[in-house]
Amino acid sequence: MKSVAEFRHALSGPLASLSTPFDRQGAIDYAGLHRFTDFVIAGGSRAVVLTYGDSLYSLLSDAEVAEVTADTARHAGGRALVVAADRVWWTGQTVQFAEFCRGCGVDVLMVLPPDWSLGCTVESLVDHYRRVAERIPVMLVTNFLAKWPLPRALELLRRLRDEVPGVVAVKDDIGGELGRQLGLIGHDRWAIFASGSKQAVLNNVPFGCDGYLSSFIYFKPEIAHRFWRAASGRDDAAVRQIIAEVDVPFWELMNSFPGSFDAAVHGIMELKGFAGRWRRSPYYNLTDDELARLAAGLRAHGWL
Repeated sequence: MKSVAEFRHALSGPLASLSTPFDRQGAIDYAGLHRFTDFVIAGGSRAVVLTYGDSLYSLLSDAEVAEVTADTARHAGGRALVVAADRVWWTGQTVQFAEFCRGCGVDVLMVLPPDWSLGCTVESLVDHYRRVAERIPVMLVTNFLAKWPLPRALELLRRLRDEVPGVVAVKDDIGGELGRQLGLIGHDRWAIFASGSKQAVLNNVPFGCDGYLSSFIYFKPEIAHRFWRAASGRDDAAVRQIIAEVDVPFWELMNSFPGSFDAAVHGIMELKGFAGRWRRSPYYNLTDDELARLAAGLRAHGWL
């Protein structure tokens, strides 16, 4: 297994979360996924990260999740760390998927446990992660902890840090007090990266944060790297300028479309020539006029 230092290096700087592309009929566009993966690796993402959200597992079957995972690992071919994701499965199915991931060359499995109606306890989740981590290195994602009281969430983090050495990394989706405490509790032990807007990522940086999921790595990677240099180097003037001139207008543009942010991400994939804008029903796809407005907005800022 890789060392903590190796995982930290691979999960540092701007990172790409892979969006699953489809053709107009709804079939997974593997050629488009390959073009997209090649671009983000060439743009400096040291890891390619499959996630339940961005990779649209909400639109995939379990078999398709396995196919996308194996295809991504095969196509990355050692050029970047490959992070797979489960599909909110029970422990036995997640263990089986961990064995599958290990067999097809995945480096880390991001585990998002089911927790409907707060049905898990700290003890049951420690066992869940332990059993998966016996098969493959595990990444914790904090998404589901948004529903938990902070003291209980921090207890889980401490227990995993102290009792499950196979947990090697954390993707923080929450930020705020939990993100700050996460860095203090676990950064010596885990590689940690944040997701969300650049403003949200700044919450984590002083407390132990190695990288962040970037939208700009998809199409204008130099901006992604410029922000991370400024943020990690504590260049406050540069950070303020990037947030004012890039972050705020970007999110205003992306969230102005029907279907919200992800519909616009898939629009960018078409504008860049990676794949079509299409997502499976009932998700919304941009019209030709909306795609043209997206292109005009990006060009107005010099982003396309």
